Amino acid sequence: MNDAQRQAAVEYLLSLGDDELVLAHRDSEWTGHAPILEEDIAFANIALDEMGHAVIWYRLHADLAGKDPETYPDHLVFQRTAEGFRNAPIVELPNGDWAFSMLRQFLFDAAEQVWLEGLGRSAHAPIAAAARKIMTEERYHLRHTRAWTLRLGLGTEESHARMQRALDALWPFACDLWTARPGEHELVTAGICPDGGSIWRTWEAEVVSQLEKADLARPKAVQPTGFDRTHHTPHLTESLAEMQSVARLEPEGVW
Repeated sequence: MNDAQRQAAVEYLLSLGDDELVLAHRDSEWTGHAPILEEDIAFANIALDEMGHAVIWYRLHADLAGKDPETYPDHLVFQRTAEGFRNAPIVELPNGDWAFSMLRQFLFDAAEQVWLEGLGRSAHAPIAAAARKIMTEERYHLRHTRAWTLRLGLGTEESHARMQRALDALWPFACDLWTARPGEHELVTAGICPDGGSIWRTWEAEVVSQLEKADLARPKAVQPTGFDRTHHTPHLTESLAEMQSVARLEPEGVW
């Protein structure tokens, strides 16, 4: 990996970690509030998994950036402002109702599955190993959220209506998942990461097939959201204020 590729990988890995971290925090907000006890436990475990995946990507990021992989992830989580985050805007949106959160998780899980399959073949061995490790858990996430999409889409008139509203709101943000990540072009050329522009159709086919099974209609006209991985919604700032509040009381503390 040359210097240009290394710097591109540093930025790319940061975006992977930020996606997982911000979504994990949103998922954790359902703890104690999910519609049934079993799902309260299941969704809390998904949040824990996503947090663990964030740590994996942050440690690889730190290693390539010449930082301590054991301590630098805490800095990334607790000391950055929203402007320094590189997550996709879809993960920072407020949870809304259960339909919104579950559908967002499904759309993200389906996208992550495609990305991990490509990253599992990365020319950079540590990235490939990390992707294959994460994929073992993400398969269960996707199976879980796929089942909930069907359950709510084919449930009552109310659950179906809520799912359709969630899909109408989320679809433009879901499409933004395929906007090129920082440094992506350089890494695609080197065989280090997959080309998002070429694999998004795999995601689209999986998602659309599932939506049709759930009797949900994909929005036909998609307007740009106006946000990307460097420009966020105000919701990220609000979420980080809560996430970082305790750590910022003692910035030099070891948590």
